[in-house]
Amino acid sequence: AAKYCSEIYGRIFSTIYGLPVVSLRYFNVYGPRQDPASEYAAVIPKFISRMLAGKRPVIFGDGEQTRDFVFVNDVARANLLAAEADASGLALNIAAGQRYSLNDLVVILDEILGLNFQPVYEPARLGEVRDSQADILLANKTIGYAPEVTLHQGLKRTVEWFKANG
Repeated sequence: AAKYCSEIYGRIFSTIYGLPVVSLRYFNVYGPRQDPASEYAAVIPKFISRMLAGKRPVIFGDGEQTRDFVFVNDVARANLLAAEADASGLALNIAAGQRYSLNDLVVILDEILGLNFQPVYEPARLGEVRDSQADILLANKTIGYAPEVTLHQGLKRTVEWFKANG
């Protein structure tokens, strides 16, 4: 609710005061430098950290829940595009526009790492979103945003960073 209220305030300030405000809604951002031990750590750095340590990734639920993962470089580029575009008053989804299950994520990481880990499945967490996929069409039309880094490419870059900075 707080994020949505911020978007409304942005639109109001844009309309009343002519202040150019664009709201960007980031979906599951990942990439180098994420701290897997942070209380806000996302699934990708947690999985990579565990797998590099020789531990199986932990999935809460059946692993078929989906997320729209977007590489941090694409997010940075979206910010630059939004800063230069005439998109004031809009709220734009910044994501890859594709969804992958957590099970898919483990398979891709296994391939990149040359492993064959089966996840540890724990009971699903109450209130967790089952499926998430962004519609990025408005961002494409208004600021020219389109993701450039595939999930496989981004995971490979992220794994390389974790290996080098482990």
